[in-house]
Amino acid sequence: MKDMHGILFAYSSNVRLKELTEHRTASSIPYGGRYRVIDFMLSNMVNAGITDIGVIMRENYQSLLDHLGSGKDWDLSRKRGGLRLLPPFAYAGARRDTAVTAYRGKLEALYAITSYIEHIRQEYVVLADGDLIINLPLEEIFAKHLETGADITCVCLAREPGYESDAYLRTDARGRVKEVLLSGLDKDVYPCVGVYILSKTLLGKLLADSAAHNYVNFTRDVLQRMQGQLNITAYIHEGFSTRPQSVADYFRQSMCLLQPEVRRDLFSRKRPIRTKVRDEASTYYSPESHVKRNLVADGCIIKGDLENCVVFRGVRVEGGAKLKNCILMQDTRIQSGVDLAFTITDKEVTVTKGRALKGHESYPIAISKGSIV
Repeated sequence: MKDMHGILFAYSSNVRLKELTEHRTASSIPYGGRYRVIDFMLSNMVNAGITDIGVIMRENYQSLLDHLGSGKDWDLSRKRGGLRLLPPFAYAGARRDTAVTAYRGKLEALYAITSYIEHIRQEYVVLADGDLIINLPLEEIFAKHLETGADITCVCLAREPGYESDAYLRTDARGRVKEVLLSGLDKDVYPCVGVYILSKTLLGKLLADSAAHNYVNFTRDVLQRMQGQLNITAYIHEGFSTRPQSVADYFRQSMCLLQPEVRRDLFSRKRPIRTKVRDEASTYYSPESHVKRNLVADGCIIKGDLENCVVFRGVRVEGGAKLKNCILMQDTRIQSGVDLAFTITDKEVTVTKGRALKGHESYPIAISKGSIV
């Protein structure tokens, strides 16, 4: 899609995600056995034919840099355009409040990359949160944006997604937004997922106005304040969507992947989700192992018992270990005799022989990256 440029916001850091974001942003949390959260919106853009994408970062982004690299795995390593990683160096010193490390809102984050936006070749821009897990038909959404003549198209869900949205939209019969709410107490509103399409020209005007009036919040200062001045329309998406808000929420949404209908929706063959390639041999299951209803990536060695688990690449589970309702991230080592339930192990965690850890669905145990238990 030569007329659209992608901008991803990958700077959010939710304190309720605790151990999961000690070494990374919310956008680079591992998900689904082999992916990072940012892979979903990045793949949505690539599947729509977008070849130029900028990723706005702010802090704790080393993990994200390692994962994205040059963008080769998403076919974004190009001589002209492609993937551009936008750390906050150009914005250093712009704010005197140096104790605040996060952007106050999307408008401030966009204003920090004004020079980048000025050199965008495409006529339209899609703005999206990097911590959103969804499979969107962006090409179809863009076509509807052009067809309706909207100034801004907002992607919403047809149902309550189970996470806190920045905006809830009430529309008329034609899909035009007639009210923008900051809470979703009413039943006849659609939760917005934080994906917006607008022209580069309009974006430039909004940023200039925001800088002059110190506006920082896209929802409140653009959608809500200018709702009567702009033609804002909603595109209603019917599929699966989530944005992890806490450790327990991440656990529940990961367990959803054990449902075939969720996997079919999220990992559509028409719109594949791409990620960083790590060539591995097939997973080995020993004759003594017992596995039931799991999602297991390649490169693993399973000798123990697994039930209702999501297992990432390179995991080793020794014989005699019993795991139920667990998430084992990349290169986790589970030694013999271990008994785990409702537990999340981050990357490169080792659980030594005979240890027993049991959380609960509402309060799963999360073990930090590289820990030895």
